[in-house]
Amino acid sequence: MTVSTDTAALRAVASDKERPAREVVVAAFYGPLAHRVALTLLPLRIPPPALVLVAGLTGLAAGLALALSSFVTAALLLQLKTLLDNADGRLARLSGRVTLLGRYLDTESDTALNLILFAILGAVTERPWLALGAFCVLTLVLSLDFNLAHLYREARGGQPNLAHGSGGPIELALALVYRVFFAPQDRLIRAFSAWRLERGLSDVENPGKRHAATLAYHDRLTVLVLANLGLSTQLFALGLCLVAGATTLYLWLVVAMLPLLCPLLLRREWLVRQRRAA
Repeated sequence: MTVSTDTAALRAVASDKERPAREVVVAAFYGPLAHRVALTLLPLRIPPPALVLVAGLTGLAAGLALALSSFVTAALLLQLKTLLDNADGRLARLSGRVTLLGRYLDTESDTALNLILFAILGAVTERPWLALGAFCVLTLVLSLDFNLAHLYREARGGQPNLAHGSGGPIELALALVYRVFFAPQDRLIRAFSAWRLERGLSDVENPGKRHAATLAYHDRLTVLVLANLGLSTQLFALGLCLVAGATTLYLWLVVAMLPLLCPLLLRREWLVRQRRAA
């Protein structure tokens, strides 16, 4: 391996987000392209939050195309938005500029854009309630993905991903939005997960057995499945449905994720019982 190849490999590792599981579409397609975009922008010293804004504007353009029934254009713009969405974090990590502002902006702009897209889908399909239900299911799935991946790392002694805060007014405003809308979801999911785990360990006193059961409960298959229901996969699937002219099908596909969650979460409790019986 040459020096230049070594450097490229190290940069690729540095740009990847540390996750216990990755989305297939990101690993196979968006990730490599996003890495190239980040490397191209790196010498220009473009602030990563600026790229988040460009991704958001691209998503809005996709929403406008969708509202005008230009489905192929909307599908292409959504893929560009997803590419930029994967590139902004890589640019932040490569440049050492991972900030709270960027994280808040990324999370909140994605959610706002999801709401807009599903509202437009509801209007285009004339099924607003189905679209609202799909938005709620997607929001739940994305929250579960984030929080169960966090708990998986925490159970194995992983360190939290650190970000720098400037304390600026925009960052503080976005932090307030996060505390109002996202933080309650985080607390609820983590508290529910801890409660279900503790129920399975209520009569287990041996620390070694408790630790083994905790690791079994926070299993990799769950985070792998949830990761592959993530936003990049969702927008890829939406793009395919738009090109095929099957917008209503996409809404049903999202709603269909809800019954998948129950056996996925119940399986974790079964793993605890299996570990206890071993």
